[in-house]
Amino acid sequence: MRLSLPNATITKVWLAGLVLLLVISTIPQAAGETNPPGSYTVHNVTGYVRLVDADSAGALKDSSEVVAWLVPAKTGRKTRLNTELPHYRIVQRHKMFEPRLLVVPVGSIVEFPNHDPWFHNVFSDSRTRRFDLGLYEAGVEKTIRFDRAGASYLFCSIHPEMMAIVLSVDSPYFGISDGTGHISIDNVPPGKYLLHVWYENATPKALEALRRVIFVGDESHSLPTISIALSIRIPTPGKNEKPRSSHFSGEGDDSTELGRHF
Repeated sequence: MRLSLPNATITKVWLAGLVLLLVISTIPQAAGETNPPGSYTVHNVTGYVRLVDADSAGALKDSSEVVAWLVPAKTGRKTRLNTELPHYRIVQRHKMFEPRLLVVPVGSIVEFPNHDPWFHNVFSDSRTRRFDLGLYEAGVEKTIRFDRAGASYLFCSIHPEMMAIVLSVDSPYFGISDGTGHISIDNVPPGKYLLHVWYENATPKALEALRRVIFVGDESHSLPTISIALSIRIPTPGKNEKPRSSHFSGEGDDSTELGRHF
């Protein structure tokens, strides 16, 4: 939705370690889980996340690819979407998946067009979504629906250096941090929410500690500082390997621990 800023109310709230910017515009109510019928305002909630070296307590230079999403507390799990979910896309180009990290609401369809002049394949062994699209040539596009919450790690069977992640979340209200740690969650209706955070190399314990209830509204709107301490900066895996994080080091599947944060 495009907001008309001259007709919007802009509010800045300064918290310790966090700047929260709310751009408020009145829109009609549409089958919301969080609010009663009538009109309500939506909020563009922005903040900052920090990745910290647990040993030195210093902030890392790159704080990108931290995902935060808000689940309406009234349902505790799911948000009923008002319209059909859009299709998302991960392009195969220059023997890479672009983007490397894609966040989608549960039930979304992701397209995988091959923009390279050679064959590609997309497969995942993640229990969140196991599939194999097989080999297909340049110019061909295949799709898959991600209908379960969790992280799916994607690979190409003939180009082992290729890896991407699709994170399916039970909410349309999510954002991904950039390199400076800036994160934005757009068009959030007022109400009570459960904040969830995911980062590829964070431990389940660290992520669970960040989960909490927050309120978004005209008079009450707060977001805690998102700070994740890392004992080691784990490099991006290659050769069709999953990340060497605690998400994959114990018994069970790669979605068991992650599922606790949905």
